[in-house]
Parts: sequence; structure tokens; C-alpha cells
Amino acid sequence: MRAITFAEYGGPEVLQLAEVPAPEPGPGQVRVAVRRAGVNPIDWKIRSGAMAGGAALENPQIPGLEIAGVVDAIGGGAEFSVGDEVFGWSSTGGYAEFALGGTIVRKPADLSWEDAAALPVAGETALRVLRLLEVKPGELLVVHGASGAVGRFATQIAVRTGATVIGTAGQRSLDEVQSLGATPVRYGEGWLERVRAAADRPVDAVFDASGHGVLPESVELRGSKERIVTIADPAAFEMGIPFTSGGQDGQTPEVLNEILGYVQAGLRIAQGKSYPLAEAAAAQEESQNGHPGGKLTIAVS
Repeated sequence: MRAITFAEYGGPEVLQLAEVPAPEPGPGQVRVAVRRAGVNPIDWKIRSGAMAGGAALENPQIPGLEIAGVVDAIGGGAEFSVGDEVFGWSSTGGYAEFALGGTIVRKPADLSWEDAAALPVAGETALRVLRLLEVKPGELLVVHGASGAVGRFATQIAVRTGATVIGTAGQRSLDEVQSLGATPVRYGEGWLERVRAAADRPVDAVFDASGHGVLPESVELRGSKERIVTIADPAAFEMGIPFTSGGQDGQTPEVLNEILGYVQAGLRIAQGKSYPLAEAAAAQEESQNGHPGGKLTIAVS
């Protein structure tokens, strides 16, 4: 099969299109013929070696956590059938023609491949942080980076569950943030005063999905470090503020189906550029250096 691999840590140039053996499903496993793979910041962070803790790369790796595709082979005892359309997390890397499903669920026929590949990481992250913050109906939540993939999900879910949301974003994204049901506020210098002007009461919680150095002023806004969580700013470790980066504990069928429920109830997904498999390096480069304005995906087939 064709797959994107890297045999050393480094920049996008270490990603190579290669022919590698297709994975074979073991007991209870399924193999997915990948239609779309999601591109996430964690992909290029792993490729760069930033997540390796100084350890060497022992074997070539296939990047990519999110997949959407069709089951084409099953192991004994698998809960799926050949031909099922599915989406979720891959255990072998999604930038490939075939991948083993890690945690997957069936994809509704009316959900596009692109949208299905956009759901697992951003949706699980949004749900996890909203639960960590214990956001309740009637409370006031500030979401930094409300126009990004995770921020959009968090904003819409919080609004649908009865919270009031103030969302910070760039000037060009303010109308979009407002369309999600939030009060938009331009980020950058002076954001704290603008949020205070937009708020009609004290802020109950802050979700930092941007990583733009907003934590000190978020503490000032809240009056304490309580109920502030970031997914993007490592300054949190020195400040004593929770930093959550996820993990396999949240990768469950129940979470995927909960996300799917919000989508079927009208949650909106913003799509960015879709790259062919051979241009995966360009996709990661845009994720790392650009402002996609929507979900980046890789069209595998």
C-alpha cells in the first residue's frame, strides 16, 4: 500500500511517500480502506521529535490519528462487517491507503468523509475540557481561539448546553464566531478590556484553545487560577494551571457517538484545504505555520 512515512525526526521534508505492507487485522480488529485522514498539530509535533523526550526513532512511522473510510478486512470477533463506513482513531497511522481501526464507530451515510475525519480529535478535546471546567447552564465561559477547530466545537457545545460564551478570535473570524452563538471579541493586545466590556457578569470559566499567551490575563479576568484550562500554552506548567493534551483514555466509542449526536443536531464543521496523500508534507506545513481557517484533511482515495 501507499503510505506517508518518516524514519527520522525533522521538518516536513522527512515525510516520504512509500510502498509498505498493509496491516493485517488480528482478533477483534478491523482494517479500514482510508478515504480521508485528519491533519492535526500533534502530527507535526510527533514528526518534529518534540514529543519524543529525547528518545530516538526506532522504526519508520506513519503519522495521522483520525481516519474515515470503509472496512475492508476483519479479524475474528470484530464488531464490524466488510463494507461498513466508519470513522474514528487509527492505531497504525492514517496517512495510508489502509489502517487498522483503533477506536471507530459507524459513519452515517449523510456525513461526508471530510467531516467524519474532522470529528475525533477536536470533538473529544472540546468535550474533555468542558467537563474539566464543569461548565454549567447559565454560566459565562470565555473561549480563546473560538474560530479554531477545537474552539468551534467547544463554543457550539457550550451554547447548546445552556452556557453563555464569549469567543476571542481574529478580526476576519468575528462574524463566524458570532454565527456559532457566541459574543465575538477580537484577540490581541487589549483583549482583556474588550472581554470585560462584553461581559454582563463575572466570567465563570476560561478555555484557552489558542496558546497565544493569554493565561496571565485570564487569571486576572477570573480573579484566581480556578476553572482555567489550556490545551495549547506550556506556560501553564509554571503557572500551576491545568494543561490537558488528551490521550487514549478519551478515545472511546461513547465519545465518538456523543460528538456525532451534536453534529446530527446541527453542530457545524469548518473545512479547510484537502491535500492528496503525496502532498502530506505541505498539509503539515500549513498546520504548523499557517492559519487554515478550517479542518485540514488528506484525501487518500
